[in-house]
Amino acid sequence: MYSLYLTVVKASFGRICKEEIQGIVSVMGAMIFAKKPLSDDVLVMLPGVRIGDSDIMRLFRKGLTSVIDSGNILHFHHKSFEDYLLSTSFMQEFPELSAVQDRGYNERQLAVLCLKALVSSELHFNIIKNVDIQATVKSTVPLISYSSQFWADHLVHIPSDKPSDRKLMEAVEFIMYEKLLFWIEIMSLMGKAYETSSILKKALSWKVCLQVISL
Repeated sequence: MYSLYLTVVKASFGRICKEEIQGIVSVMGAMIFAKKPLSDDVLVMLPGVRIGDSDIMRLFRKGLTSVIDSGNILHFHHKSFEDYLLSTSFMQEFPELSAVQDRGYNERQLAVLCLKALVSSELHFNIIKNVDIQATVKSTVPLISYSSQFWADHLVHIPSDKPSDRKLMEAVEFIMYEKLLFWIEIMSLMGKAYETSSILKKALSWKVCLQVISL
């Protein structure tokens, strides 16, 4: 099976330019480490996916059409392809794409994506004004709904040893001081209010870990 996947990836990305590598890695990494499949509208916000006129999503979908679904929400047909991407064989055959296997790197990408969404004006008071609340949340604020549920899940997997993590902590503090009620509101609208306590505990554990390491 791996030999078949080797042929698929080589045919798809064997000749990609250096500038396209980060985009391909970002999409693959998100498909593996995201808590649930993400839409193209969300994936294009990842680093390297938008490069001038280059359409990384189109390149990705065209190249891997045999192993991914064709719908708007990207996911692999079979878990075995994901296993291949995380295998030693993949790392040896495609060293330029090996960052796909770096969990800390990909969790950081997703955490940044989530935190940017939550500190933005997209998260605000009375975010939903619609009778069909559940449908509206899913269709109009997919990144906000994903970020609200999973931002701390990505944070806790980030090794807290880089200066850039200070900026992440500042973003977390901004959410807690300026956006907390808005965040609780959308969690309630999604029927996920019961999860807020555990999410805050995860975020606090990461922050404490970061502070201890920096001492």
